[in-house]
Amino acid sequence: MFKALRRCSLIALALWLPAMAAHAEDPPLVRAQNAVRVLHEIMQAPDKAIPKDLLGNAKAIAVIPDMVKAGFIFGGRRGEGLISVKTRDGTWSNPSFITLTGGSVGFQAGVSATDVVLVFRTQRGVDSIVHGKFTVGADAAAAAGPVGRTASASTDAQMKAEIYSYSRSRGLFAGVAVDGSVLRIDYDANAAVYGEGITPRRIFEGGVSNVPSPVVDFRDQLEEYTAR
Repeated sequence: MFKALRRCSLIALALWLPAMAAHAEDPPLVRAQNAVRVLHEIMQAPDKAIPKDLLGNAKAIAVIPDMVKAGFIFGGRRGEGLISVKTRDGTWSNPSFITLTGGSVGFQAGVSATDVVLVFRTQRGVDSIVHGKFTVGADAAAAAGPVGRTASASTDAQMKAEIYSYSRSRGLFAGVAVDGSVLRIDYDANAAVYGEGITPRRIFEGGVSNVPSPVVDFRDQLEEYTAR
């Protein structure tokens, strides 16, 4: 039994490391471009888009392109993306770079890439993000979000959710579960784009300048899709 588990763990590691190495090669501005692409493609999907009124009422929106999930019995997931928060004047902030990580146990095999969008409905989740770390399902309840241009949150579970999660999967896994995943501020990526010592709060409150165009594009696209 021990040898079998050890063999499974080695297989999982062999699958996991190349996938993570591929992510490590993506510089922050490429990540921003991918986030813009994912949000655009999801919102342009006929009858499968995130409802605009839900986006318009959101307190924060995170987009994680190509989150890698790999495993064989034991597995894990990791993604890198961006998050913007709603400012006091109702506009979207410059985004902070983030990572989303988590583990899993179950009968699964292979590697898949999944685009993930998290829609935060309450200020509580945003406050946790500003402090650098947030656990989905523990710090705030999460549920699969409704889709379709006229969809609404109709079930009790959805109505109580503080976060709506959306995923678009490719590969061997049909979907993604985000409960238990940890969302962290990516301080290294923020430093590369905004400068050393820039805090998430300063980014969200508009205290940065000379923001690169791919990052501005993410903020502008949120404005477009949440315009009333």
